[in-house]
Amino acid sequence: MLWLSWLPILLLVGCAGLPSLEGRTPSQALSAEEAADTPLGALTGPLVRAHPGRSGVHLLADPHDAFAARLRLADAARQTLDVQYYIWRPDTTGKLLFDALRRAADRGVRVRLLLDDYNTAGMGPVLAALNAHDNIEVRLFNPFVARGPRFWDLLTDLPRVNRRMHNKTFIADNSLLVLGGRNVADEYFGATETLFSDLDVLVMGPVVASVSDAFDRYWRSDSAYPAERILRADQTGEPPPEAEGDSRADYLEELGDRDPVAALRDGKLALCWATTRLVVDDPAKGLGEAEGAELFLTQLDRAVGDPEQRLDIIASYFIPTRQGVEDLTGLAARGVQVRVLTNSMAATDVALVHSGYAKWRRDLLEGGVQLYEMKRGEGPRDAPHLRAGPYGSARSTLHAKAFAVDGEQLVVGSFNADPRSANLNTELGLVIDCPALADKIHGAFPDKVMKHAYRVELDDGGHLYWVGDKEGEQIRFDREPDTTLWQRLSLPVFSILPIDGLL
Repeated sequence: MLWLSWLPILLLVGCAGLPSLEGRTPSQALSAEEAADTPLGALTGPLVRAHPGRSGVHLLADPHDAFAARLRLADAARQTLDVQYYIWRPDTTGKLLFDALRRAADRGVRVRLLLDDYNTAGMGPVLAALNAHDNIEVRLFNPFVARGPRFWDLLTDLPRVNRRMHNKTFIADNSLLVLGGRNVADEYFGATETLFSDLDVLVMGPVVASVSDAFDRYWRSDSAYPAERILRADQTGEPPPEAEGDSRADYLEELGDRDPVAALRDGKLALCWATTRLVVDDPAKGLGEAEGAELFLTQLDRAVGDPEQRLDIIASYFIPTRQGVEDLTGLAARGVQVRVLTNSMAATDVALVHSGYAKWRRDLLEGGVQLYEMKRGEGPRDAPHLRAGPYGSARSTLHAKAFAVDGEQLVVGSFNADPRSANLNTELGLVIDCPALADKIHGAFPDKVMKHAYRVELDDGGHLYWVGDKEGEQIRFDREPDTTLWQRLSLPVFSILPIDGLL
């Protein structure tokens, strides 16, 4: 009876559809000349001119450094902030960055905030309040029509709403940017007991203009809707009251004086100057209208080519599919060392994704691919390029997405090695021709990774087993380590579901 009482309303919502895109306010990134006139442009300009054709890249592995980079860029911007994310939660770190955007807008900075709409449930008042500022414009990518429970859109418009914008960029004055795998939420920045080990880069140089151009394409795409046309009329722009015991001050104290902008100004920021190329899906992929040369994987293949010696993959969600298994084992058969680090069953935050990977482990191992699975609650303290800060947390999950190729190239971005990233979500990343950064990933295998991950092996009978390091001793496990009986029983059930294309 409850369902029937709601059915007429749901039908009306479903028939209402999305609003028109006519009349959107046109805007674009700062020109090179305008960017050069900003303090950030004046800071980076001499360095960029001293390294023609190259971009300066600094790894952000520590979660506090990654947050500080975004916060300090927001405070240093004087003309524009172009910000694009898949997830932005209104928690401690999310509120701090919302505050930073608002402060920037108060001093005249034009702020463009593009959020994927999948994770904005309950954030209407917060987004409306930001959007009400004269210098802030919020747009929602591929929005849901229903602003309450979203199941109706999933039922009636799944081919569209199943496609999400997974990109993550934070661009200040078209001069400096942060790009990588982190969303904006406490678990990515070491502000909660659950820690997502991830990797970003702070970048300056000519590739920044390419990322800004890509942002403009997404901003004016047919999937980007002005927030005021999507949010309910009763969301007037007044943010909800703050909860008691707000932890923002505590986190800022923990952050300390970390400031990569100041470090850059003082000549203390480690930079690799390298040819750096952007690979990015055409935003039309959000509507299923991009193909071929417009897709991330096609561009990545063109930029990297076939590895000749080494390929190391760090992937939070690794679902190779049959084609991927053939490709990776084919490389191994040609003598290429192929190693993969992903989450163990105990460490993953999505059990279904692990099932999509687990079914291919035996084929990969038999084909010469080396597999490593991150332990639950672990993270390499002594590997700064993989470290995710203080590991006193109750749970740690690998969330990084990186590829190191032949000791020459490092790929960092939002792309998960799974069918969803390849075929459904929009993604972006940087291909960085920097041997020093590539070697940091290569060098982590196997010794440093083995301290915090299991190496998966096959015995003579073709059965999987796991080898882990404990206080310097090698310990063997003949079943998925640190898992319950229910988890192990569910794995073969999940593995036979025909859902790989959705994972």
